[in-house]
Amino acid sequence: MIDLHLWLAFALASLIMALIPGPGVASIIGFAFSSGRRTALASVAGMAVGNLVAMTVSLAGAGAILETSALAFIILKWAGAVYLIGIGALAILRSGAPDTDDATRRPVSARAAFLTNVVVGTFHPKTILFFIAFATQFIRPDAAYVPQAALLIATYVLIAATTDTLYALTASTASGMIRRPGVRKWTQRAGGGAVMTAGLAMAAMRR
Repeated sequence: MIDLHLWLAFALASLIMALIPGPGVASIIGFAFSSGRRTALASVAGMAVGNLVAMTVSLAGAGAILETSALAFIILKWAGAVYLIGIGALAILRSGAPDTDDATRRPVSARAAFLTNVVVGTFHPKTILFFIAFATQFIRPDAAYVPQAALLIATYVLIAATTDTLYALTASTASGMIRRPGVRKWTQRAGGGAVMTAGLAMAAMRR
């Protein structure tokens, strides 16, 4: 099994990485502002699933493919970026609807937010490359690989889900304090803008 000191070092590094805002955190905050706590928490769950898939695939060796294939990197990067930008633009467009009746505003559904962040977490090429370059440094070559990899995956996913939940709750609480319809409209636009910014950040990534 993995050495305790190695695991603690990996957990600390994962916490630091998870706390640094990136496209994933930006999308979670965007959903919190534009669509509320339930949708934000659903996006956190989606990000956790995406991270689980990305890290599992990375440690299985797909990261090496991305590292050597410029085309694979570009495809994943732009697929994720276009999807995020589209979701953010849709939120901004919907914010222009009359807000005299809450039912007329159509925030992003929890299901859509979940699926969006599954995509963001899974197809984030920098995340895959980071996992294969970083996580493998904490695996002992003289011990069984699969149990160690499974522990590292579970550790990172749980830590990231915890910090993402804190971001979601904080942002949704701040959003919930805003009651005036006009302010809500701009909050929704700001949320959509945050999601679009996450997409643009992904598009701007270099190898």
